[in-house]
Amino acid sequence: MNIVFVLFDNVTQLDFTGPVQFLSRLPNAQVHVVSKDGTAVTTDCGFSILPRSSFAQCPQADILCLPGGHGVRNAIADTALVDFVRQQAQSAEYVTSVCTGAFILGAAGLLQGKKATCHWAYTQLLPLVGATHQTARVVHDGHVITAGGVTSGIDFALALIAAISGEDVARTIQLALEYDPAPPFGGGSLARSKADTVRSLRASVYDKAAAEMEIAIKAII
Repeated sequence: MNIVFVLFDNVTQLDFTGPVQFLSRLPNAQVHVVSKDGTAVTTDCGFSILPRSSFAQCPQADILCLPGGHGVRNAIADTALVDFVRQQAQSAEYVTSVCTGAFILGAAGLLQGKKATCHWAYTQLLPLVGATHQTARVVHDGHVITAGGVTSGIDFALALIAAISGEDVARTIQLALEYDPAPPFGGGSLARSKADTVRSLRASVYDKAAAEMEIAIKAII
């Protein structure tokens, strides 16, 4: 089973490294981490990731995954990247995204008429790519699976493992990687966060970021 992760500059590394750590343990899985030219891509954490191959060298994906990050704004305008995603999706068994990676699927026309999710700060933009937002950490609509922001990618990976290999396999991998979240603070979602915290974070980061994403999406539709 070929699992293909498509990377680009300024990707959010946990959108990628979270699910790949889990999906790589699927029985008979082969992980292919690719960028357009096979060269290293920058992350939002100050280090780079060296992919396994280029688009041209990449085999057909059984599972196609698009992580997100602020680099999505440029990625959706990259014709070669969007065309690669669209082509791979035609024969993939599962087409998936984490966080704002949903907008790359959207740019490739893969979210038309679909229920989907992404990072909470951008969900209002999903209709621009033909999707209807559904409030959930993981949303399944046919063979398209979208995950919410960042850490939701781990939940998505476990849900997909269960769908492919059964719950027992998923539970075993979950235990092996000791995924038993018990954060020191509540408030990791809009519903559980203080209104002041949400307002402050929107004002300092996400109002501007969402506006820039909206401009980028409207430029390609």
